[in-house]
Amino acid sequence: MRDGTSLGGLEAMIFQLFDRIARLCVAIAGIGLVGLIVIFGWLVFGRYVLNDTPTWVEQVALLLVVWITFLGGAAGVWTRSHLSVDFIRESLPPLIRTPLRWVCAIGVLVFGLFLAWQGGVLAASTWPRVVPMIGISEGYRAVPMAICGACTVLFSLFHLYELTKGGQN
Repeated sequence: MRDGTSLGGLEAMIFQLFDRIARLCVAIAGIGLVGLIVIFGWLVFGRYVLNDTPTWVEQVALLLVVWITFLGGAAGVWTRSHLSVDFIRESLPPLIRTPLRWVCAIGVLVFGLFLAWQGGVLAASTWPRVVPMIGISEGYRAVPMAICGACTVLFSLFHLYELTKGGQN
């Protein structure tokens, strides 16, 4: 069921949309990771070859790490590849395993709601401040938190829908 081929019309469309969103998150995170490698290469070159350390690298690196982490985390919720310890749950009898799947999915949904809400609040409250050295809004550090939360909510709702159809979560 995870490839979306066994789903009906609307379900398949939603699955494809969410899959594309998750792939976009991974692509942006991957580009950010490449950017992180490049700027740290520039840091080393500037420090040891040019004897002139670029001061903006630390701030850009912090920004990139936040984007990479949250977007990668959102994609991990969709693909169910996030860090989890489900071998205990899956080794239990179905009578216990099924309710625990629901509890886990609802827990992730609630966490996503909190993440989206607090990410939005944090982005709004830090937007007027400027990050030193790079001159952009501090709110850009909180935007990926809100995006991750929103994606987590959407992906969790789909996972809960799959549970209602008898799928695994």
